[in-house]
Amino acid sequence: MEHNEIKGKRVILRAQKAEDAKFFAYWFNQPKVMFQCGFTEPTNEEEELRYINEYHKSDDSVWFTITEPDGTVIGETGLLRMFPVWHCTDLTIIIPDPEKQRQGYGTETMLLMLDMAFNEYEMNRVSIGVVGLNTAALEFYKKIGFKQEGIQEQGYYYNGEYSDFVMMRILREEWQNR
Repeated sequence: MEHNEIKGKRVILRAQKAEDAKFFAYWFNQPKVMFQCGFTEPTNEEEELRYINEYHKSDDSVWFTITEPDGTVIGETGLLRMFPVWHCTDLTIIIPDPEKQRQGYGTETMLLMLDMAFNEYEMNRVSIGVVGLNTAALEFYKKIGFKQEGIQEQGYYYNGEYSDFVMMRILREEWQNR
């Protein structure tokens, strides 16, 4: 299924464009973002353009750039590793600018993405992996309705430090009964 744009009240999820690469290259090289997202290598505009034009166009994923209603880019989100036979997928969301966090953009984006996963793609399970030291993200996903289902002890290493990697998920019935 092709999506060019999904409009919420505070965010628009739109197809990724070449000009988004500059935003992602800048933010995805910030040390805190690299740590929180598990990025192990620096990136550049060319690499981000390759993600937009190639990697994010695979048959088992759907990706969006998150913008404010005026078109200002604030992040990206996607469903990846979609496995329709098992009705499972993974979800990702990154709003890297601290100035754009805790303003409701992430919550609305997650609600739109989970609605699409469960109702349009007929998934039964949506999962997300979180660096254990990223406690703000863990609390955010719990608020949305995700539950912790496992821990990969010391499964993440960054800048000389080990962290647990926390596996979380939400099921269709939990989403419908929230």
